[in-house]
Amino acid sequence: MNMSLRQETPAPQRATADAPLRGVRPNIVQSIRAFRVQELQDAAQALGQHFLYANLANAQTKQDVLDLIGQQFMLSTHVGKNFDALYDSMTDPLHKSGPQPGFIAVLEHIPANTKFDKEAREQLLDIFRDASDYWGDRKIPFRCFYSFL
Repeated sequence: MNMSLRQETPAPQRATADAPLRGVRPNIVQSIRAFRVQELQDAAQALGQHFLYANLANAQTKQDVLDLIGQQFMLSTHVGKNFDALYDSMTDPLHKSGPQPGFIAVLEHIPANTKFDKEAREQLLDIFRDASDYWGDRKIPFRCFYSFL
């Protein structure tokens, strides 16, 4: 009798790890609402997808937001220049680097102040909506969850 000592995660446990994403479209940008960051990270791991997390609680300005996202997502240094550079960093270079399994991004505590007003917040979320569309066109899941401070 040949017995393997290799441990595998039982199928029911794997199935419950991605449970928070059941019923969530594969390409969407939405409020984090009832989701918890740890659950989303666990779901990304269960699905074999990239988990991108940025805590923006200490950001006050557009530049702060861009710098923190670039640092915490570990993107190239040119991200901090503008929203177009952020979009570029999250799309074409990643696509050209090889097959991608999918993405779950979390933007927590997006600032809501006079230096980062409603228009700036919408521009930021539009970048992630555009990135979601970009990956959706390539049949690759890209989900982004966000909250405001």
